[in-house]
Amino acid sequence: MSSFLYQRPIHNPLSDPYPISPRSSSNSQKSYSIFSPTALLVLLSLMVVMGVFFPWVGMRESLFSVTKPSISKWRDYTLAQAVSFVAQNGTVIVCAVSQPYLPFLNNWLISITRQKHQDKVLVIAEDYATLYKVNERWPGHAVLVPPALDSQTAHKFGSQGFFNFTSRRPRHLLHILELGYNVMYNDVDMVWLADPFPYLEGKHDVYFTDDMTAVKPLNHSHDLPPPGKKGRTYICSCMIFLRPTSGAKLVMKKWIEEMKDQPWSRAKKANDQPAFNWALDKLANKVDLYLLPQAAFPTGGLYFKNKTWVQETKGMHVIIHNNYILGFEKKIKRFHDYGLWLVDDHALESPLGRI
Repeated sequence: MSSFLYQRPIHNPLSDPYPISPRSSSNSQKSYSIFSPTALLVLLSLMVVMGVFFPWVGMRESLFSVTKPSISKWRDYTLAQAVSFVAQNGTVIVCAVSQPYLPFLNNWLISITRQKHQDKVLVIAEDYATLYKVNERWPGHAVLVPPALDSQTAHKFGSQGFFNFTSRRPRHLLHILELGYNVMYNDVDMVWLADPFPYLEGKHDVYFTDDMTAVKPLNHSHDLPPPGKKGRTYICSCMIFLRPTSGAKLVMKKWIEEMKDQPWSRAKKANDQPAFNWALDKLANKVDLYLLPQAAFPTGGLYFKNKTWVQETKGMHVIIHNNYILGFEKKIKRFHDYGLWLVDDHALESPLGRI
């Protein structure tokens, strides 16, 4: 388009050092004016370019801004907007991340991408650094629900910062349910080895995994397990799938209540998981609950510590949770040892690339 304009420059009659008099009767020279065919053609071309091309560019930018808000808008990006943007077939996959956990987020995303579910992932950022970093690389896939937390304390297990971080989880999930979406929650110290969605059988309200290391039979019950020594079950709050039913919403509300009844203190360094279990135990007869198969969703205390069981269930594992161990470096080393630390060699498979 630009080459066309330069091939036919507009001739300025005032710049001609030998102007032709309008009274000249010579037929051997032609007068060039803005009304000449050539000039009119160029002007028409410019009108087409200005009237058609640039509005189209503006329209494209407008469309883009609707689907992926600009970086200046991320502070005002709401959970409802974010879920609407990423959800597919009424389902969203959610994680909550503070800045120190970005390498684990990327590792988790690589494994999800391999199962072709990355487009429905929403990162709930717990600090602005995470919000901007994710949306810079992957626009629209991160949201921050105020207030922002201190990223340096939120990752220390047993700290008040960690309690504040995890205690927000049921509120986020309840909000998504009230918007009418199915939601899967994962901690990011997990790796997907297969697609978990075929295991979400039936139309139950809440799906979860057992955090106990005792080996179950392959055909074990999918009912809520019996309480343990502390009078409650040991269900993991790190892998949950919820349908937008009244039962699932009731569990989230009860979880929030239990968190209020068991606040963090220096003497009792609470976290969200006991409260989740109390909520499940108290609502077991009112809500449709479903325990996922242990062979597919093992706790880290089983997968990383029982080699015999791992061999016996080889090929059945779906999501591996790197729990039953504390500390970033220890978790990374364990993933390395089991070939599950993917970011070193496969970072480009992540929507975030190498971060």
